[in-house]
Amino acid sequence: MAVADAVIKLGGDVLSGPALAAVAADVARARPGRRLVIVHGGGPQTTELSRRLGIEPRLVGGRRITDQAALDVVKMVVAGRLNVDLVGALRGAGVPAIGLSGSSGIVRAHRRPPRAVSGSDGALVDFGFVGDVDDFDGAALDALETAGYLPVLACLAAGASGEALNINADVVASQLAGVLGARALIACTAVGGVRRDKDDPASRLPRLTVAEARAAIADGIVQGGMIPKLEEAFAPLAAGVGAVHIVAPGEIAASLASPGTVGTLLIP
Repeated sequence: MAVADAVIKLGGDVLSGPALAAVAADVARARPGRRLVIVHGGGPQTTELSRRLGIEPRLVGGRRITDQAALDVVKMVVAGRLNVDLVGALRGAGVPAIGLSGSSGIVRAHRRPPRAVSGSDGALVDFGFVGDVDDFDGAALDALETAGYLPVLACLAAGASGEALNINADVVASQLAGVLGARALIACTAVGGVRRDKDDPASRLPRLTVAEARAAIADGIVQGGMIPKLEEAFAPLAAGVGAVHIVAPGEIAASLASPGTVGTLLIP
């Protein structure tokens, strides 16, 4: 597989409203002269539609248990509406984007066996139709890049017999960045960079080493949903990805042009 300049992971919280338009315009600024791949999830929208359909989401330690009904919702939301809307916004910004579902074989995975996780009190949890990554179809991604397209990958995966599996977008983006030897992994969320005080933008931490990030988690400086985002960034850095940028909509291009000037730059 050809080396990528960056894998961009987009959280569901930036895939609607003004944030979506800002992200699309930002990617258009960042793309010239760079090889990019976009990976996206859609947790908030999946939860919202599930409840509208009378399907109460079940999560353990922040991880979604995906039975058949929940998987159907993920297909509708993530591989359906969100991928369509994101590709449309990118096309509107002048980016030749192509929407893909990982379940087409771009992401190959096996069904996760029951296991204990934080929040399960030591009990083994069967997460249902949830996958752990085996590998990627790099040839397909290379072909799209060679033809001048930007791949936009919705986070489902294909099991050994072709069944669709739900899969975490942070995990896919991190592992894909490692496989592609990406110079950077960019995680774009509504919150943006890491802060000492989550409610104070002026407390942004512009640069962290892995050791400093681990210490910030242990000391309680980093809390809530930012903890798994940081922890998931450690693996691609160990695999050779040059840096991880945690940014807000509108900061993607600037993070690549001038690392550390926006968001938080995480380095080995």
